[in-house]
Amino acid sequence: MKKCVLILLDGIGDRAFDAFDTQTPLQAAHTPALDRIAALGSNGLYHAARLGQALPSENAHFAIFGYDADDFPGRGALEAIGAGVDLSREDVSILAHFACLKEDEGILLLEQDKPTAQSKDVRELIETVSPFDGHDIQVRFYQTKGLFGVVVLSGDVSPYITDTNPMREGSPLMEVKTWESHAHDTRSLNSARALKAYLVWAYERLSEHRVNRARSSAGLSPINGIVTQRAGQLKSVCPFQSRYGLRGLSIASGFVYAGMSSYLGLDSIKVNDSDDPAQDMAERLALARGALEDYDFIHVHTKTPDEAAHTKDPWRKKEVIEALDRGIAREIEPLLRDPDVVVVLTADHSTPSSGPLIHSGEAVPLVICGDGVRRDMVQHFDEVHCAAGSLGTVRGKELMYLILNHLDRAKLVGIMDTPRDQAYWPGDYEAFSIRKKTSP
Repeated sequence: MKKCVLILLDGIGDRAFDAFDTQTPLQAAHTPALDRIAALGSNGLYHAARLGQALPSENAHFAIFGYDADDFPGRGALEAIGAGVDLSREDVSILAHFACLKEDEGILLLEQDKPTAQSKDVRELIETVSPFDGHDIQVRFYQTKGLFGVVVLSGDVSPYITDTNPMREGSPLMEVKTWESHAHDTRSLNSARALKAYLVWAYERLSEHRVNRARSSAGLSPINGIVTQRAGQLKSVCPFQSRYGLRGLSIASGFVYAGMSSYLGLDSIKVNDSDDPAQDMAERLALARGALEDYDFIHVHTKTPDEAAHTKDPWRKKEVIEALDRGIAREIEPLLRDPDVVVVLTADHSTPSSGPLIHSGEAVPLVICGDGVRRDMVQHFDEVHCAAGSLGTVRGKELMYLILNHLDRAKLVGIMDTPRDQAYWPGDYEAFSIRKKTSP
């Protein structure tokens, strides 16, 4: 049976820069390995939702893996289970991290969004802000990495509450409110009140903490608050193998991908990022090749283009892209030569290397390469050349249907070989029996 290796270059799409003769960093980069893949396959553009929508990685990946937005449990929930937090179906988990806040006439401003601190100081700060009980709701802070973690609300709670982190230094934090659609929902109101009380309590305790007195004496801004965003709550969801008939594996470094894999029923290998993106990518592709015997769909992820873009330095992003290309070149040939492997290369979203946006809404390049896949005239893997390819613009779950198609697993619409309409063929059906069933 054919297998798929999906290479996901997170945030590789970008905007044009005068420094690159009005090209994007990907266009300007020297990428012979990526261009070779483009020349061997069908090319196009991909957007996980609607053109112009700026998506975070987790929402985009949810669509890439073939799921609807209604099944999405929220980033906070995925991050928690990916980090090993024992999260129940009733709990609400919210992304959270420590920040430097400044008070101005009773309003809290975000002075420094991502401060740094020594490990010993981080431990002391975390111990200071957990646990907390308020409005019959228990609040706990669980560390994921450094000053980052999740805030978990337990009790009669709901995830339909607003963020507090403006993600713009110098801006005021947002008030904790219920969503407009849940303005009269008791659980949502309780959750908003409990979170507000917790954040005020944490601010007051942190402001007087020994660590922050020492930082102030040293001329450093105090790490005196917690900012939150993207609350989530686990749901019931159809497992990936049941939905698409593929045994799935994700190879990635982030907790959110481990959490998403656990939630959707894919296995995962959590890898570490080093200072050498080329070596990291080569090792991940080697892992994928070794796992093909046991898996039908392997997701190989790197966050480095996205992280480079967040520095707002397009030259740095170009360097990272070229490093990834070198890493891909080391391990891609056996995959390209294998007639039973379909290689898919794309990104989850665009991340602009300048300007105020975190992510932007432009589509990203996409290529599908494998035995029998149509070859178009595209010779370069980038946001402009791929747009002229035979795939056109692919959106949302269409990518997973294209993958099933090229794995020769596409089901003819209207065929019902199982009681529940499955997306793949042949389905996991019960064999027709002529033997009479015996009574127990």
